[in-house]
Amino acid sequence: MKLLVIGSGGREHAIAKKFTESPLVKTVFCAKGNIGMIQDGIQLVDIAENDHDSLIQFVKAEQIAWTFVGPELSLFEGITDAFETAGLKIFGPSKKAADLECSKQFAKDLMKKYAIPTASYKTFEEYKLAVSYVESKGVPIVIKADGLAAGKGVIIAVTMKEATDALRHMLLEGKYATGKPKVVIEEYLEGEEFSLFALVNGSNYYYAGVAQDHKRAYDGDEGPNTGGMGAYSPVPQVSKERIQEVMETVIKPTVNAMVAEGCPFKGVIYAGLMMTNKGLKVIEYNARFGDPETQVLMHQLASDLAQIIDDILNEKTPLIKMHTDRYTLGIVVSAEGYPEFPMSNISIPQMTTKGTGCNIYVAGMKKVETNLVSSGGRILLVEAQGTTLQEAQKKAYRYLEDNPICHTYYRMDIGEKAIQFGENKKDPKNKVLFN
Repeated sequence: MKLLVIGSGGREHAIAKKFTESPLVKTVFCAKGNIGMIQDGIQLVDIAENDHDSLIQFVKAEQIAWTFVGPELSLFEGITDAFETAGLKIFGPSKKAADLECSKQFAKDLMKKYAIPTASYKTFEEYKLAVSYVESKGVPIVIKADGLAAGKGVIIAVTMKEATDALRHMLLEGKYATGKPKVVIEEYLEGEEFSLFALVNGSNYYYAGVAQDHKRAYDGDEGPNTGGMGAYSPVPQVSKERIQEVMETVIKPTVNAMVAEGCPFKGVIYAGLMMTNKGLKVIEYNARFGDPETQVLMHQLASDLAQIIDDILNEKTPLIKMHTDRYTLGIVVSAEGYPEFPMSNISIPQMTTKGTGCNIYVAGMKKVETNLVSSGGRILLVEAQGTTLQEAQKKAYRYLEDNPICHTYYRMDIGEKAIQFGENKKDPKNKVLFN
């Protein structure tokens, strides 16, 4: 069969490459894709992700079996609804169901209504009322723009100035707003964060792996939030019992809640979670695979992803197995100035991974004449595997040291917390302890 992937980043590169490995798949197309995909046998389609009519025409002309949606913006713009109206199979939630990610208020209200554990919160549209609320609660406090912000619309304010600045940017200046500016203000939680992924079709849901992302720009979890600076999978701090707890207390009630609300979910649910001293809490939902988590998850998935999605779309129970004998770690290389003011058109040298045990997934790169240059804040991800997390980490950092790129930066501590503390911070029940 022939498949189409919607998207142009490192996440879509990893998904499309995984599809090419399936004996079921003849051709994988990606719209628009990026230049790094070509070397993996992925065919690029020069159609914009929001040009639904042209994409539908392409799918019909090429007799595509089904389409996989990578980015959140396409879901927000209703690509699934458009494809299904045209009688085409597509794996991704409807526009309404995508509100699980696209509207922070929808997600928080859903969790409150259906008793899904999360931080206490309140929603505001008025700047002065929001400021008064923060003053009454005190800092640190979490301020989230209600809408899509590519992972950057969350501010953890530790001073009142940081809080009022964030509220001014989001409510008065409309930063990140896709409609009327709105914010969700949450209590600040402390603990170990991780992400769990589930593949969903209505009331059916299937575990699809865990990973830990590194959101902050700089080492030691300092600096502004980004789309993600690196990830690893699996997460030593997260036991099998913890995973089962998430499936029972978060994924199951979320899936059932979406059905009850009249917007059953189909696609990938990404639960951003935190293990706190008060128990498990949901930090956020995404309605698709994460980036850069996907780039490491695809190497942990032992099953055929194309077969899995095909089974789910055809109402069959998929076989999903994860590798249990290895770790995968990925490090994002970003443009100088990312996330707020990334340098553009940085010259990228030719890079090869032959004999290194590493893989490269391209996120923001293009060809100008015969030269490769950056075309976004996050340029690429270097991924490596090992029988231990430390082995995978060493391989990836060794590659980056041997292949420097001017005017870029990357974190030097991806996976370090797990390596240092993951195995010696557990109680007899294999649960993480906190100081």
